[in-house]
Amino acid sequence: MTAPSGRTGRPPLTEARKAEIRLEIARAAVRLFVTQGVAATTGEQIGQTVGVSARTVWRYFPSKESCVRPLFSAGIDVIAARLREWPPGRPLEELFDPGLATGLLAVTGPEGATGSALVRLTRTEPGLRAIWLQTYAEAEPAFARALADRAGLPAGGLRPTIQAAMLNAALRAAVERFAWREVETDTDRVTGDAEVAETLRSALAIAAEGVS
Repeated sequence: MTAPSGRTGRPPLTEARKAEIRLEIARAAVRLFVTQGVAATTGEQIGQTVGVSARTVWRYFPSKESCVRPLFSAGIDVIAARLREWPPGRPLEELFDPGLATGLLAVTGPEGATGSALVRLTRTEPGLRAIWLQTYAEAEPAFARALADRAGLPAGGLRPTIQAAMLNAALRAAVERFAWREVETDTDRVTGDAEVAETLRSALAIAAEGVS
């Protein structure tokens, strides 16, 4: 008796596995960008670090700079989720504890200093800057929906839209301000966890005051 004919090979990847591969590629790209620069980094090098081909890298990302996108967006997704759960009437600046705040910068898992270095690179690397700004621009509607849900307002209303824009700008300014400061020693890192949280809280408090 013969086996039925048909295509054989590896089973298709699950969405969870695809997400894992995207994150692995992102982390490899960050390490290479930080250690040797964006211009000197190739798709082949990124792929070799992960154990995949350059073709696989380009299947997931249209450019080497865009490889970092999952890391930029991860922290923003966490904030949007926290916003939806935040009790109405409680000040938004209290949203950030050191763990959540530092998570915005620790984009490479345990290598938090690399996350800060990546954000600093967005100042001098136009390709990374574009991805950084695009990520925040796309986060704004998510923030607006979360704020609207929190206040019981229509998602497309003017108030949550403006609040989301202020929140978004405050977050980006605070993260950039902290990341562009050098954090080199383990002692500084411990202090930095609390400092970045305080920077974010201060930024949100300023935004909440509005323009006078």
